Amino acid sequence: MSPSNATPLVDVVVKLGGGVLASVEAADAVLEALRSAAQLCRLLVVPGGGPFADVVRDIDHRFGLSDDAAHWMAVLAMDQHAHLMTGRLADAEMVSEPREIAGAIDAHRIPVLAPSRWLRAADPLPHSWDVTSDSIAAWVAGCVGARRLVLVKPAGVHAIDTVVDAYFSRALPPNVSSLIVTTDRIDQLPAVISARTQG
Repeated sequence: MSPSNATPLVDVVVKLGGGVLASVEAADAVLEALRSAAQLCRLLVVPGGGPFADVVRDIDHRFGLSDDAAHWMAVLAMDQHAHLMTGRLADAEMVSEPREIAGAIDAHRIPVLAPSRWLRAADPLPHSWDVTSDSIAAWVAGCVGARRLVLVKPAGVHAIDTVVDAYFSRALPPNVSSLIVTTDRIDQLPAVISARTQG
């Protein structure tokens, strides 16, 4: 499945940046906001690589990984974050491809994407540190027919073009709008989603 032949499966994709794991309190606040937001629309959670991807960056810096190895290791870091979020988020279900996303939503569960299997099959993006989980979430948003991509970022971040990777503008389909909600204002997530999915 690619953005060009997307079937609308969800309304909003919420991508969780590494700042979500800055503390247990921050993570739990994000999860509570996600529970509330999931009552308002069909929502898909895409965890970033977070500290798991930071380990890959460090290994790459020290050992000089190939672009392919670094790419797939960083994608697997997203899977690890998905395991963590699914274990802590009530009513969550880990999913790995579109059919499972639809099944989770039909069962009134919150789908949390572990993307490695889907990305391995499709391999839609360049293998480079210019492509991070933000671009992956943008590609996923197009594939699932989402109207919005919400990026959860650390406090103090406001402009998308200052915090996303170099490939993001190319990965985000023109019919998908993107915005930032910061961790210090995460309680606003349900209201932001509700306001932007009406009409």
